[in-house]
Amino acid sequence: MARKLRIQYEGAIYHVTVRGVERRRLFEDDEDRRRFLSRLAEGVEEHGVRVYLFCLMSNHIHLLVETPQANLSAFMHKLQTAYTIYFNLRHRRAGHLMQGRFGAEPVEEGEHLLKLSRYIHLNPVFVGAVRKQPLGRRRQELRGYRWSSCRGYAGLGDSYDFVDEAPILAMMEVRVKNRRATYRRFVEAGMAETDEEFLELLKASPWGVGGSEFRDRMRGLYVERAGRARRPEDVSFRRAEARMGAAAVVQAVARVFGLEAAVLRKRQYDCVARAVAALMLGRYAGMNQRDIGVFLGMGMGSSVCRQLKRLRERQCHDRDLARRVAQVVVALSDERKGELAIIKG
Repeated sequence: MARKLRIQYEGAIYHVTVRGVERRRLFEDDEDRRRFLSRLAEGVEEHGVRVYLFCLMSNHIHLLVETPQANLSAFMHKLQTAYTIYFNLRHRRAGHLMQGRFGAEPVEEGEHLLKLSRYIHLNPVFVGAVRKQPLGRRRQELRGYRWSSCRGYAGLGDSYDFVDEAPILAMMEVRVKNRRATYRRFVEAGMAETDEEFLELLKASPWGVGGSEFRDRMRGLYVERAGRARRPEDVSFRRAEARMGAAAVVQAVARVFGLEAAVLRKRQYDCVARAVAALMLGRYAGMNQRDIGVFLGMGMGSSVCRQLKRLRERQCHDRDLARRVAQVVVALSDERKGELAIIKG
């Protein structure tokens, strides 16, 4: 099988895998697992990534991650380094803990993303002695497994604050209140009837998880830029888009919501326009959540993270809000195109 490629671009979604060196354990106990998740949450805040889901196994880790700022390598390097330092100090060992750097496959939105979420969440019942257990026992094991995002998605436990569940749950074409139960049934169905075609795609394709057009596009991106990269195995395909000024972004949001721009930079309770401004500052001004918090007076980056999570959940059932967000995107995209035209002229 061809080696895994690290293709980076803004808005990319990845299936990330991390394995213990020589198949050794990455976690000795629950304290190790809690510390890794704490480091993961810190990375979400610091690097502005979106973690859709995760699954911690004894000697490997699965993450499903989106990188709005095309910074997967920086995010993973910080996460792996911080956890390795902690683990080695706590367990009085030295040297590498993880095998190589990490694996990362681009993932196409839609059906392939949904199926991959099921594959990742089913990992605990497809390994070791558990996989040979009767279906009912395996279902019980899955519902009780604490070290993945599955219980939160399925409505069987609390969700993790740093996990962005809204995009995956929105694919359940039912009423909002029924989405978690529908997703639970979707995942559990995978224990009884394995999707062999999807598993074959997951194992065989070196160009990501998606349809043929998506894989061709990933291959084209790699071939197009690899010759000019100093490190072909870690090519960054950033969009040729100008960063906008923070003030211009906030002004555009204010116009759509019929507010004064100054209002969006003042603390106030449940102002959805401020959350939209935070979202657009990350997307169009290239700001991280910590800087957004300072600029909008929201406090720490963790506060911005919570605001963005609530915004995504609200958009799933508030059509007027979704329409306004779309209007802001159009306005900012047009304004950025105008700036680029001036630069080129």
